[in-house]
Amino acid sequence: MNDVRRGRLKVYLGAAPGVGKTYRMLDEARRRAARGADVVVGFAECHGRPLTEAMLDGLEVVPRSPCAYRGGYFEEMDLPAVLARRPEVAVVDEFAHSNVPGGGRNAKRWQDIDVLLAAGVDVVTAVNVQHLASLKDVVEKITGVPQHETVPDDVVRRARQIELIDMPPEGLRRRMAHGNIYAPEKIDAALANYFRPGNLTALRQLALLWVADRVDEALHTYRAEHAIGGVWETRERVVVALTGGPEGDTLIRRAARIADRSAGGDLLAVHVARSDGLAAGVSHASLARQRRLVEDLGGSYHSVVGDGVATALVDFARTENATQLVLGTSRRGRLERFLTGPGTGETVTELSGDIDVHRVTHERAGRGTLLPSRRRTLSTARLIAGPVAGLVLPVLLTFCLAQVRGTVNLTSEALLFLLAVVGVACIGGVASAVIASVTASLLLNYWFIPPIGQFTLDDPNALLALGVFTVVAATVAAVVDRSLRLSRRSARATAEAETMSSLAGSIVRGGQTIPALLERTRETFGTDSAELVDAPPDHEVGSGVTTVPAGPGAYLVLRGRTLSSSERRVLAAFAAHVGSAVERAQLAEAAAEIEPVKAADRLRTALLRAVGHDLRTPLAAGWAAVTSLRGRDVEFSEEDRDELLATADESMAKLNRLLENLLDLSRLEAGVLPLNLRATSLEEVLPMALADVPDVDLRDVESIPPVLVDPPLLERVIANLAGNAARHTPAGRRVMVTTSALGGRVELRVVDRGPGLPTTGRERLFEPFQRLGDTDNTTGLGLGLALARGLTEAMNGSLTPEDTPGGGLTMVVSLPLADRASRPDSATATPTPHRTL
Repeated sequence: MNDVRRGRLKVYLGAAPGVGKTYRMLDEARRRAARGADVVVGFAECHGRPLTEAMLDGLEVVPRSPCAYRGGYFEEMDLPAVLARRPEVAVVDEFAHSNVPGGGRNAKRWQDIDVLLAAGVDVVTAVNVQHLASLKDVVEKITGVPQHETVPDDVVRRARQIELIDMPPEGLRRRMAHGNIYAPEKIDAALANYFRPGNLTALRQLALLWVADRVDEALHTYRAEHAIGGVWETRERVVVALTGGPEGDTLIRRAARIADRSAGGDLLAVHVARSDGLAAGVSHASLARQRRLVEDLGGSYHSVVGDGVATALVDFARTENATQLVLGTSRRGRLERFLTGPGTGETVTELSGDIDVHRVTHERAGRGTLLPSRRRTLSTARLIAGPVAGLVLPVLLTFCLAQVRGTVNLTSEALLFLLAVVGVACIGGVASAVIASVTASLLLNYWFIPPIGQFTLDDPNALLALGVFTVVAATVAAVVDRSLRLSRRSARATAEAETMSSLAGSIVRGGQTIPALLERTRETFGTDSAELVDAPPDHEVGSGVTTVPAGPGAYLVLRGRTLSSSERRVLAAFAAHVGSAVERAQLAEAAAEIEPVKAADRLRTALLRAVGHDLRTPLAAGWAAVTSLRGRDVEFSEEDRDELLATADESMAKLNRLLENLLDLSRLEAGVLPLNLRATSLEEVLPMALADVPDVDLRDVESIPPVLVDPPLLERVIANLAGNAARHTPAGRRVMVTTSALGGRVELRVVDRGPGLPTTGRERLFEPFQRLGDTDNTTGLGLGLALARGLTEAMNGSLTPEDTPGGGLTMVVSLPLADRASRPDSATATPTPHRTL
């Protein structure tokens, strides 16, 4: 199987239901089949739309696999049959669909598709944008409709092709109004709720932006593979350079305004941690504050290490395909700029090429730099300039002193030559200083020590003076050179510490996943790629591949350029962070596996505590009554005998109800609770369900159409909810039961006027053995609400709590209308899986 080519995945992404994903998917299947490809339809959901169903004509359709679940009948894709058929192309609809549990099936449809891809089968599928895991919460906030079925974004992004199926909101609403999406009785409710113009516009924008990000990733990969360094202005990207100075806020806001002028523009803030001493004095507190400002404005913060700020900025901008670069004007004064030459702004402008550079003025411009502006490392230019200065500067000084001979004594002339040697040492280090000292000694001896015009080598005092001069010059140069080297190391350590601090801060805030850490590593070290592998790759020295261990069985591999030894040291720290992230992910996965075991243990503990009292009490009362009746030492009257029999009967009935609830919960958990779904009028269920609840206010029942339920189970649900409401309703107040129909469903509300419950504690109501204000076990096992929700969900309904206006809690039971029973898929609707109890 290792030799089998993995299949290719194509995804049709829809902005909303009804845009035509399945139609386009089947159209492609027909076109591929017409070209001679072996195509089968593994699963297609046409939703009763005639035009879509017509696209199946002429295509081979693999029969679906029937399955039973909680008394219902369902059909799923027959994965083994598709694998046995082994076509070239399989069409599989509903990418995010949750499979019916049991029968050895995968939990999700996308996992079935992954099996087909691993077998070498190309797959064409479809999914709506609201089913993407990263957008689930956003869509729910926009539409108010929770999404229970999702697919991980990474799974969709791995597709070879993603095609967006788009339609303007007005066109989609017209399609809906013409009956091309939903049945006529659902059109009004859909147009007034999910398919509102604002909702559709927002969903459309989400889909377009998500696909744009996917296209952007593909473009970045293409540019990296083809070594394209030029800027392609496909999307406005604004890079703002931060130094940690007070002008940062001004630059960030200006860059954000530039990015906002273009829809979908990106804002990227970058700080260059220099290794040459210019990074010294950076305010990390200011950088942290500016980072928060960037993130608040919707941008991203980056930190890179570079020997030259200008080069690092331009390289970063080109790597990110930036179109504009924003930086502040120089904080140095005119005199400083004249003495030290062009600054970062001028150099960036010269190197930027086709990237627009914005030089933004600010209140600190020209007031003097807060950071040292003089270079402190021996760059290539200084290594060349030092020896040249060592030869030229003493000659120039000799020429100048010769013009004023007689006005300056020998001591002053020697000190001036010593000053020139120290200056050369500051430029080029020890080697340049030695050259300058030798040159200065010879010139001083020839031109200024009598006899002038010849070298004096026989006078011991002259020789001693020249020797001391040379030693002093060399010593001063060595001290200066050592100082520069220490400064360079300190600056390098500062840059490394700053980079690691930035990385650690990101991890502490929880914003770094493993892919994000890898991307951060790639951009920090300026490489083409960074990846995590199980085994170190084979590569030659100098091949541009760097490998460091990142924990047991994991290695961090960077490709693009060879890193220096100091960069490898920082990379090792990055690798340690990546390894820690991998370890945390593994621990989280292990913890997730342990959680169900802990939940089951808690359930057993709660059961034992509850059973210890609630089952023993009726058993003891019934046992005592029967034992008394069987005793012969006491003669009971007829009234006493009837009372004892009633006590025994009531105790046994209570014990039977408790056992039935426990058994029903077990059946729900196992998925074997028998269901007999049929059209049922609420008028025939409510009187029996509310018989034991005194003084109920029942409203709006006569006009409600029948629902598709199991009548005895619905009766138990309503009885449990009404009994619970009666226990928490104050004396003198009545429990109210109301009903309404909307959008193909019926909502039944059981309203109490009790103390209510905070939103954060409501889900505990539906856990077994839990009660409102739980302090003891004298009020029952606490199975009523847990059983009510389980039975409701088994009938394809839902049970949710709401606040009662004016105080109290309302239980809302939502049930499907019975008109679904007339359709073939009425009993095969995708169930909402019952949570583990």
